[in-house]
Amino acid sequence: MFENLTDRLSQTLRHVTGKAKLTEDNIKDTMREVRMALLEADVN
Repeated sequence: MFENLTDRLSQTLRHVTGKAKLTEDNIKDTMREVRMALLEADVN
């Protein structure tokens, strides 16, 4: 469970750090991915 969560969060952060400029849309997308990863890992 934690390995999958770690992989998803790492992948999400790698995706956002590859951006030249951080925008509101980038942040929204990143937060959505973090929420989905937590829900899939069933973290409350």
